Amino acid sequence: MARAVSETTLFGVRLPAAVERFLVDTNPWWRGKPMRPLPPFRRWLFLPALQRLKEGLAPVTVLRGPRQVGKTTLQEHLIEHLLEREGIEPQRILRVQFDEIPSLKGVADPILSIARWYEDQILGGTFNEWARRGQPAFLFFDEVQNLTDWAPQIKALVDHHAVRVLLTGSSALRIEGGRDSLAGRISTLEMGPFLLREIAAMQGFGELPSFLQTNELQDLKEKAFWEELREWGLRHRKVRDRAFSAFSERGGYPVAQARTDRPWEEIADQLNETVVRRVIQHDLRLGERGRRRDQALLEALFRLCCRYAGQAPGRPLFVHELQAALAANVGWQRVLAYLRFLHDTLLIRLVDPLELRIKRRKGNPKICLCDHSLRASWLQEVVPLTPDQLERHPHLTDLAGHLAESIVGYFLGSIPGLDVAWFPERGAEPEVDFVLTVGEHRIPLEVKYRRRILFRDTVGLRAFLEKTVYNAPFGILVTLTDEVDVPDPRIVSLSLASLLLLK
Repeated sequence: MARAVSETTLFGVRLPAAVERFLVDTNPWWRGKPMRPLPPFRRWLFLPALQRLKEGLAPVTVLRGPRQVGKTTLQEHLIEHLLEREGIEPQRILRVQFDEIPSLKGVADPILSIARWYEDQILGGTFNEWARRGQPAFLFFDEVQNLTDWAPQIKALVDHHAVRVLLTGSSALRIEGGRDSLAGRISTLEMGPFLLREIAAMQGFGELPSFLQTNELQDLKEKAFWEELREWGLRHRKVRDRAFSAFSERGGYPVAQARTDRPWEEIADQLNETVVRRVIQHDLRLGERGRRRDQALLEALFRLCCRYAGQAPGRPLFVHELQAALAANVGWQRVLAYLRFLHDTLLIRLVDPLELRIKRRKGNPKICLCDHSLRASWLQEVVPLTPDQLERHPHLTDLAGHLAESIVGYFLGSIPGLDVAWFPERGAEPEVDFVLTVGEHRIPLEVKYRRRILFRDTVGLRAFLEKTVYNAPFGILVTLTDEVDVPDPRIVSLSLASLLLLK
């Protein structure tokens, strides 16, 4: 058997020369060289990530999110802060970008091998020696899920060495797959596209404070909380509406909001290449045992996800449209598997039907896109979301309603600890767009994206509230504007723009 390239010798640990050069080049602070210029704007997760990295109970912090939402830039902002604001010695910081590193073929346990090389060649002492002096090393691993057996290696690293680790990844499946072996050693943060308050800050519109504070999830089961959120939106209406208008026009991807000087068509091409095709051609290229996945099927399926965002299309629709588009026999089980692959990349979120003890779960998953700009770029069809734009383009109202539902589903599903499902029509019980479960309470939420709400628009909420077995204290109606009056005191109405101020 060939000996692994990485080995410990009398002279220390060696890696392939190309890998060593890559590590030195991508950690310029070791040589007293500056980092690349970073954008001045910092994502909202900067401070929570910094706190967990330095002082969190778990030695490993995982930052997950779709491609191109700014995870790598956040890592670099953290490194810049540690070097320039906190005076951390440059040799105490290691960053490895695993989706760009030269081939590690033949390197046994690459994470551990790189860590040993770093101790020997850069740190000039063991991790534990530095930690005993109150100077722990900070390790940043980007897109770590691209390595097989990454979780056992991270476990071995933090079990035997006093280090602080930040991991990033764009695959929910691979990141979650390592959770069991890292139990008690890991905490997770999720980053999506820009929040409304981030758009407001970046564009200089003004400040939009977060309404939901950390560890206040239990407040969501109080009707007064949602009434206060509605008033919060009205109080910040001027800034909120400007940010929502920018969000409607270009979505929440950082490149779209940072480069408003470039036409939308150019931004759309960039999103298609760096987000959608990157995921389909790179992240989902290989399956189990190196089997290649069908790129044409993935692209056609993502197109359907864009077309039916905010809806729960069933088996016949998917199979029929895919077979027609590809002129091939496509089975439902394969479609489901590929849908899950897209879900695992965090480009879409599949919201499952509500599981109840007294009823078996029936229905298909509801498709929610991480950002409506991906639909606009992939289908080359822009659908406005603001009231004034929809008034000028009334034929797009129904599409805007579906997109609003998609936005709500993805947004709520990204709140840690909040269980989000949807309630399909069951016999005499009408459909409810979403059901939030907080403790023992279930809160039905309906999206009716129009100016005028009729009595029949709340039939799903009222039917759900009247079933005592569901333990629903009140319902939420998400609408197009703030000027909506619902006479039922059990229902809180608020605009989509106000809902997006929740976090």
